[in-house]
Amino acid sequence: MTHHTPHLRTPRTFRTSPGTRALAVATTAALGATLLTACGGADSGSDGTITVGVGGNIFDIPMRVAEANGYFAKQGLKVKFVTLTAATDTSALQSGSVQFLNDSPTDFLSAVAKGLPETAISTDGGGNPLGLIVSTRFAKKHNLTAHTPAAQVAKALAGSTGGSSSANTKAEAGLFLKEYGVDPDKVKWVSLLSAAADKTALKDNEIDWFATSEPTPLQIQDSGDGVVVADATTVPAWSDAKIGYSILVVARNSYLSGHAATAKKFVTAVQQATAYMNAHLDSPTVQRVAQKALPGVPANVIKSSLPLVDWPADGAMTASGWHTTLAFINSLGTLPETAKVTSDNWTDKYLP
Repeated sequence: MTHHTPHLRTPRTFRTSPGTRALAVATTAALGATLLTACGGADSGSDGTITVGVGGNIFDIPMRVAEANGYFAKQGLKVKFVTLTAATDTSALQSGSVQFLNDSPTDFLSAVAKGLPETAISTDGGGNPLGLIVSTRFAKKHNLTAHTPAAQVAKALAGSTGGSSSANTKAEAGLFLKEYGVDPDKVKWVSLLSAAADKTALKDNEIDWFATSEPTPLQIQDSGDGVVVADATTVPAWSDAKIGYSILVVARNSYLSGHAATAKKFVTAVQQATAYMNAHLDSPTVQRVAQKALPGVPANVIKSSLPLVDWPADGAMTASGWHTTLAFINSLGTLPETAKVTSDNWTDKYLP
């Protein structure tokens, strides 16, 4: 499941805690029903269109490249994208409002733990493109730059005020601190609603720093409101080899049993897109698609963010990759119970 090409992450500001998901049960059920009606049926729209749930983040780009390069069309597929959140994606999949979901492993494992009948059938992005950004004032006070060693950064954060809008990113920041002997409990944590709220609080110096997926940290740095002082290329605890965090293409079991050929066509097109990105990341096509998928993000920030993701040449998963992923997710302690997965929960049989 892990792929070790030039290094990412996600998602989806795709990391919403299971507790948040639980609070949204009633809302997600209603959304699922609404989307089901809007999409025209449980398996596809009236014109045969396949609806795909995406997260509105950097991990959507392979799907968009597959569309832009005509890979879906070559497979005879019409595809529509619906942007979902971690609080709504699983219910949309289970209701049949979307046929495929571009999902984080955390959300997928949460669904598996609940016994929901869904299967991971491919990966289309890997790694953990976290960026830790400090305010410009904090950076000056502690002499921190983008090139400051990770150990020095961690020590500077002791006693600081950190922003947290996700249980996962807070836990990941804690892993970084502990790696260099800094107790996360020595940080004053401020809970905020979203990465956008983190950004505002950082600019207003209400917090000293926060961590979230790119391109948000690099975009803040580009605007002059902070300095990215740590990412997955400098923090071993966040490295692809350590976490094995791969974004998954997921479908309902009932859909797969009745539409195996469509599933194969879909993941074939997505794999063609990730393989293209793997070999042509700086191409005008990829850059143009990425800018459209991430509106408002400067082109130079997108260009710097894309290499932080492992765009795999193929979408295959492995038992050893899942072992690494499970170890990482369980180390965060953000799921209500220990995450488990078996060969019944994932398959490569739909890959070309």
